[in-house]
Amino acid sequence: LQTLLDTKGVYILDCLSDVFIWIGRKSPRLVRAAALKLGQEVCTMLHRPKHATVTRNLEGTECQVKKDAEKKDEMKADLTALFLPRQPPMALTEVLLSLCRSSISLDCRSSPGQSRYWVPVECEDEDKEKKERHGPHGGEEEEEEERVEEDFQCVVYFWQGRQASNMGWLTFTFSLQKKFESLFPGKLEVVRMTQQQENLKFLSHFKRKFIVHKGKRKQKMDAAQPSLYHIRTNGSALCTRTIQIGTDSSNLNSEFCFILKVPFESTDNQGIVYTWVGRAADPDEAKLAEDLMNSLFDDTYSKQVINEGEEQSKNFFLSGDTPVRRLSYDCTRCVHVGGNSDHQVEIKLSLKACQVYIQHMRSKESETPRKLRLVRKGNEPHCFTRCFHGWGAFKTPLA
Repeated sequence: LQTLLDTKGVYILDCLSDVFIWIGRKSPRLVRAAALKLGQEVCTMLHRPKHATVTRNLEGTECQVKKDAEKKDEMKADLTALFLPRQPPMALTEVLLSLCRSSISLDCRSSPGQSRYWVPVECEDEDKEKKERHGPHGGEEEEEEERVEEDFQCVVYFWQGRQASNMGWLTFTFSLQKKFESLFPGKLEVVRMTQQQENLKFLSHFKRKFIVHKGKRKQKMDAAQPSLYHIRTNGSALCTRTIQIGTDSSNLNSEFCFILKVPFESTDNQGIVYTWVGRAADPDEAKLAEDLMNSLFDDTYSKQVINEGEEQSKNFFLSGDTPVRRLSYDCTRCVHVGGNSDHQVEIKLSLKACQVYIQHMRSKESETPRKLRLVRKGNEPHCFTRCFHGWGAFKTPLA
C-alpha cells in the first residue's frame, strides 16, 4: 500500500519486469546507497525479461507506470480517438498575444530557469456593490484606499535535455530548491520539463525561438564543423522548436525550414549561414527562420536565404563537395507500428488498431492510400525517423 511508504525510509518494489527503488526525502544517504546496490542484486537474482530495468524514484517525482502483468491478456484498447477530427491549431494572432517577453536557447543538458507570474485580484463583486452605493462616478477615493496589492506566484522550471542524466535533477532537489523556497516562501512551484515534452506555458516564454543545441555548454566542439538546425511547429505556432540535428542532406524536408552554419577559418569572416526554405514550407515559418538566423548569428557571419531548387546556383553545400539532395515526399502515406518482441499482446493490439485506422481512412480519403509497415526498435528506417523532430538514439537504461 502507498500508505506504508515513510519519508525517512527507502523501499524496493519488485514487479518482475521492473524493479523500483523509492527514496524518501528524509532518508539517510547511507541507506540510499545500500538500496541502490541491493536493487541491482535483486534484479539479477531472478530470470526477468530483457527490458527489465532498475528505476530510482525520489519522493514526489515518481514516474507513472501503467502495467498489470497478470492481466495483459485482458487488455482493451479504446480506438475512438483514431476517428475523431483533429483539433484545429491555435491562430497565430492568438499565439502572439499569449507569448511572454523572453528568448532563451538551451543545450541538451539540465537547465533551471525562473519565471514570476502576477495574479490579478478579482474584485468584480466588490466593484458592483460600490457602483450601486455611490453611482458610476462615486466612491473613487474609497476605492483608492481599499485597493489591494496584486499577488504573484513564482515558478521554477527545471528543463532536462535528452542527453542529460538525472544527477542534475537530484542536485537541484536537494540543494538549489531549498534556496528558491527561502526566497519565495509559500509562492514557489517547481515544474520539471523534459526535452520536447514542454508545456505551452513554458514555451510561451521563448516567443517561438526555443532552440535546443547538441552537447553541453562547456563541451569543446570542433569549430570547423558545420551545424544544421531544423525548425518545426507541432499543433500550433506556440509549439515551435528549433533543434540541432545531424548535418546530413537526407534530413532536409520540403515541408520545413532549416538553418545551416558553415564556419570559416578566418578572423574577418567567421563563416556563412544559410536559411533553407522547403518548397512546401509555411511562409510564416520561413520568416521565422530568417529571424532566428539573424538572432543566432551576428554580423561576423555572411547570411543567405535559399529556396529549395536554388542550391546549385548559390553554391549551397552541406558537407565537403557534395551539394544537397532535395527531398520532396510524395502524397502516399505510411502507418507505422513499432513494438518490442517481449510484448506480444501490445503488438497484436497495435496491429489491429492500425488495420482499423487504415480501413477507416480508405473510406474517407481513397485518393491517398496508406501502407502498413512494422518497425523494430533500433532498426528504424529513414522513412520512419523523418516523421519525428530531432530523432535521436535510444538511451540504454542504467542497471
